[in-house]
Amino acid sequence: MFQSLSEKLESAFKQLKGEGRITELNIAATVKEIRRALVDADVNFKIAKEFTDRVKDKALGEKVITAISPGQLMTKIVKDELADLMGGTESELNAKGNPAVILIAGLQGSGKTTFSGKLANYLKNKKGLSPLLVAADIYRPAAMEQLRVLGEQIGVDVHLEPETKDAVAIAKNAVQTARSKNKNVVIIDTAGRLAIDEVMMTEVANIKNAINPQEILFVVDSMTGQDAVNTAKAFNDRLDFTGVVLTKLDGDTRGGAALTVKYTVQKPIKFISSGEKMETLDVFYPERMAQRILGMGDITTLVEKAQEQFNEEQARKLEKKIRKNQFDFEDFKTQLEQIKKMGNLKDLMGMIPGVGKAIKDVDISDDSFKGIEAMINSMTPLERNNPDLIDQKRRTRIAKGSGKELADVNAFMKQFDQMKQMMKMMNKMPMGGRMPGMGKRF
Repeated sequence: MFQSLSEKLESAFKQLKGEGRITELNIAATVKEIRRALVDADVNFKIAKEFTDRVKDKALGEKVITAISPGQLMTKIVKDELADLMGGTESELNAKGNPAVILIAGLQGSGKTTFSGKLANYLKNKKGLSPLLVAADIYRPAAMEQLRVLGEQIGVDVHLEPETKDAVAIAKNAVQTARSKNKNVVIIDTAGRLAIDEVMMTEVANIKNAINPQEILFVVDSMTGQDAVNTAKAFNDRLDFTGVVLTKLDGDTRGGAALTVKYTVQKPIKFISSGEKMETLDVFYPERMAQRILGMGDITTLVEKAQEQFNEEQARKLEKKIRKNQFDFEDFKTQLEQIKKMGNLKDLMGMIPGVGKAIKDVDISDDSFKGIEAMINSMTPLERNNPDLIDQKRRTRIAKGSGKELADVNAFMKQFDQMKQMMKMMNKMPMGGRMPGMGKRF
């Protein structure tokens, strides 16, 4: 995420390395590099210039105390300005109504249908609401089917009228259905086009006028950069939407859309989305995103994701097993499953300060655990609960059953033993560490 921008900003800050104080002379090269980095990230030149002018004015007005280097001070100023450019603070979703109606708009291919499913999942599992998904794309049959499949996957009802060719009627009928079924939020997935056209704009405007939604969310493919910002402006002029959603942040994102869409349309970014998993939807926090862009990590979001997945009661039971050195393969598999639900592995590791840069060239796939899971699944329940029973004969069978080499199984068993030993040693420490969701120590 924003790897190229992060690297170029880091390079810009190096211009101040070794300087004892900030002056107009030594800051000029840094500001120039920051502006170039923003333009390369597909930020409009006018916005980039205004941004760097503010950074320069703030930097020259600051006094550098002896404990902070000019480079560190500049990093803080840029972080604060980036956060402000992206909105300053998070913006809450208005999901109150009888029912609350949320209209989803955007171009075809931006990820509207997938986001609709993710939003329904978010509102159901994190907000305790009862959502109804509505398939109002009457032009693309695959969109209706996709939404039906997503609804089934997350356990949310989907309103479908495949024979109806009136999107406004579908939306109005869905709101009535929601009331009759005691659904307290309606999410309407509308049609998109490959480019802006009058037919699409008129239809979504008619839906808006017919149902008077509490929220109109414009979905933006973050990989399209400045084009996405221009599209957002055209939609906002017509719809006056209430918020923006940035999708596909796990792709080759240059950053232009994320950095400047708020400045351009004066509407907040409410959510960011990455990947296809229904759990990969996050509230947008400008300051946290600024920290990630500058390589500072995002420990707050990482801890929140961990707490969402780690059940307190399960964690207490696991802690007792670790204390007694009874951690087994069943426990290990459960931990892997919970980690996978937290999101993209490389993105998660990038939230740890300093790690993002270290792993930028490392290929970390979400399939990384598949081999391990295959080996565990090839064990009998008795073997999973009693690792010490697994002798060489059993290892050979596990290797055949998982499609792995015997050497792979041996290496995994060795690593598992080392991990157990480490847990045992840490458990004996007087001030044991604490894992997210677990008790006082681990």
